Amino acid sequence: MYINEEEIVNHISAKPFHLISEAAEELGVEVYVIGGYVRDIFLNRPSKDIDVVAVGSGIELAKRVAKKIGRGAYLSVFKNFGTAQVKAGDLELEFVGARKESYSHDSRKPVVEDGTLEDDQNRRDFTINALALCLNKERYGELVDPFGGLEDMDELTIRTPLDPDVTFSDDPLRMMRAVRFSAQLGYDIEEATRLAICELSQTLEKISAERIRTELLKLLVSPHPEMLRICRETGMTAVFLPEFDEMMKTPQNNPHHCYSVGEHTLHALMEIQADKVARITMLLHDVAKPMCRITDEHGVDHFYGHPQEGSLVARKILQRLKFDNDTTDRVCRLILCHDDNPPLQERTVRRAIYRNGVDQYPLLFAVKRADMLAQSAYRREEKAEYLKEYEEIYEQIMAKRQCLSIKELAVTGTDLIADGMQPGKAIGETLKQLLEYVLEHPEDNTKEKLMEQVHNIASPHI
Repeated sequence: MYINEEEIVNHISAKPFHLISEAAEELGVEVYVIGGYVRDIFLNRPSKDIDVVAVGSGIELAKRVAKKIGRGAYLSVFKNFGTAQVKAGDLELEFVGARKESYSHDSRKPVVEDGTLEDDQNRRDFTINALALCLNKERYGELVDPFGGLEDMDELTIRTPLDPDVTFSDDPLRMMRAVRFSAQLGYDIEEATRLAICELSQTLEKISAERIRTELLKLLVSPHPEMLRICRETGMTAVFLPEFDEMMKTPQNNPHHCYSVGEHTLHALMEIQADKVARITMLLHDVAKPMCRITDEHGVDHFYGHPQEGSLVARKILQRLKFDNDTTDRVCRLILCHDDNPPLQERTVRRAIYRNGVDQYPLLFAVKRADMLAQSAYRREEKAEYLKEYEEIYEQIMAKRQCLSIKELAVTGTDLIADGMQPGKAIGETLKQLLEYVLEHPEDNTKEKLMEQVHNIASPHI
């Protein structure tokens, strides 16, 4: 931990905590701030979302607090869930009544009953998320830590408050959350907790693709995306990403590589910025290598066509996990061109930018660099020099504002029609031909020069 208990009151002395305390006293209820916000106070990490638990009506407490805050407070009530939200400035307060939950054998929907603070802490996923701070006047700032969450933070440990079989059976997604918190905080998963994940990993089949996607993405953009390895070791990826298991089993007997496809992927994840599209791209950039692998007569592996096939496979995976269309398209296009290495001339780089899409740059360079750094040292200096020069030529092209797409041409379809061309396919074909010309002769991207070129094109449509 980076903060001691004596400093806690200083963290909760500012608005709106004292208003919560006043409202609770007026209503005669016990009130606690609980969960991640308390954990992050002890870790001295920024946190905006605050979970407030009332032993009584959380909705009534929220209404009273919103009224006390006055102007600038926004109240939202969700009666079906027994919760309310108060937004005040840059803070979001989530109010709920203390409750206990139970699950039937075949349902993910809990049976909810009013409960005590102890009941509410029992239903938390991990000890570090079961910490509670009392906001009642007579006990203001008192820590309630029945499961040793502070000790687990000291020991950098992820552990469930109850028997892990019970915690994970109630909600199997908590198994992925264990790995995610491990990746975010750099903690180890306690042995009994890890063993329970191994035993129950198949129960992830009960969890929706949307919830799995959310946890996977949080893991990928964490400081330790390589912790995905734990998901594989415990059997979870066999449920939500079996393609990764195949990658881990696929060797790369090739001088350019020193890891299996899967280990190369994990190392590549560590070499790129914590951006959603970048990390998903690195996760799936070699996803088709297992199906594209061939071994020549010298025992050397080759993976011809894996970017093209990988783009198709990645699309199926991302659709299966319910990723949005924009993210899916950007990732698949990056995978398609991650091995595109044009000759280092301005004209060929211009064509590569057009071919790959100008919007793929400069992220494509980060993808290629991460891919290179996760390979063997074989010819690494040569590869690094190539990438450096490629990027320099790209920057020169962009600085010169050279034309790289039809919409950047100095001539439009309207100009062609005004010149006598009939509307229809000929317009598009002519613009494509003009772009081909400008990619070779960027200095000629003027209306006068391009209209001269139009008149030189042998076309019956003009």
